[in-house]
Amino acid sequence: MKIRIGTRGSQLALWQANETAKRLTAAGWQPEILTMKTTGDKRHDVSLATIGGKGLFIKELEEALERRDVDIAVHSLKDVPSIIPDHFLLAGFLERADPRDAWIHPAGKAIASMAPGTIVGTSAPRRRAQLIERFPHLRIEDIRGNVDTRINKAREGQYAGVILASAGLTRLGRANEITSWFSVDEMLPAAGQGIVAIETLRDHSIGIEAARSINHAPSALAASCERGVLQKFGERLDCYSEIAVHATADNGAITIRGWFSGVRAHATGPAADAVIQSVYEELACPAKSFS
Repeated sequence: MKIRIGTRGSQLALWQANETAKRLTAAGWQPEILTMKTTGDKRHDVSLATIGGKGLFIKELEEALERRDVDIAVHSLKDVPSIIPDHFLLAGFLERADPRDAWIHPAGKAIASMAPGTIVGTSAPRRRAQLIERFPHLRIEDIRGNVDTRINKAREGQYAGVILASAGLTRLGRANEITSWFSVDEMLPAAGQGIVAIETLRDHSIGIEAARSINHAPSALAASCERGVLQKFGERLDCYSEIAVHATADNGAITIRGWFSGVRAHATGPAADAVIQSVYEELACPAKSFS
C-alpha cells in the first residue's frame, strides 16, 4: 500500500524520512517522500524562543496532515511540543540513537580546558543552563542553523566550539568530528533526543497502521515516559524551557532522570505512571515559579 511521508528538507530531516521509508518498504509499504519548508527553517535571524519555540519545526507538516496531503509526518521527537492537539497522534517511533550531547572543537581541545570568556555555541536553553552550571567561566551564546552551518561557524572562529546532538552527527556520518561526549549525568539530554517520531491524524487508519508496523517498543516506552514528565507541567512548560528528561528500562524497572533549572530528580520503579509522577514532583515543587 502506498504511504506519503511528510518531512522538512534539511539534510538530517531527509535522513530521518529516508530511514523511515526504508523500514516501511521492508514492512511491505510503498513510501513516497514529500518535503516542505517550515517556519523554523525559514527564520535563522532570531532565537526560536522569541518566535514560538521548536514547535515551529512541525507546524507546516501538521497542516499538510490536516489537508491529507501526506499520511504521516516524520520528526525529531525533541522538536515535538509535549502537548499536541487531540486530533494528532504520535503513532510510531524508530529505535533510539545515542541520546548524548557532543562537544565539537575544531582543534580537538576539551571543553574543560577552555579559558574564561571562551564563546561556546548552543541553541538549547537546557544545554546553556547545564553548561553554566558546570563551566560558569564560559560565555554561552545562541547559535542557529543546520549542522554544517554551526560547525563552520566554529571553524571560522565565531565560536570556540559548539554543542550538538550525537545522534544527528552520527546519522549524517560526522561522528568523527566529535571531540568528546557528555555523559547523561554530565548533561541530561532533551526529552526524546535521538528518537525519530512518526505523527499522523488520530482518525487516519492507514497512517496509524504504517507507523505501528515499524514501531520500536522500547523507544516508544522511553518517549512516553520522558514526554509524560513534561506533560505533567501542562501549558506552564513548553519544549523550549530549561528542562531535560531521560528514561531507560531494564529488567522490568523504569528509571527516569530529570533536570529543571538546577534541580535534579531520579526515580526507579516498575510502574511508569508512578515514576513519572515522582520525577515531576521532585522537579516542580522546588520551583517557585510553579508554586
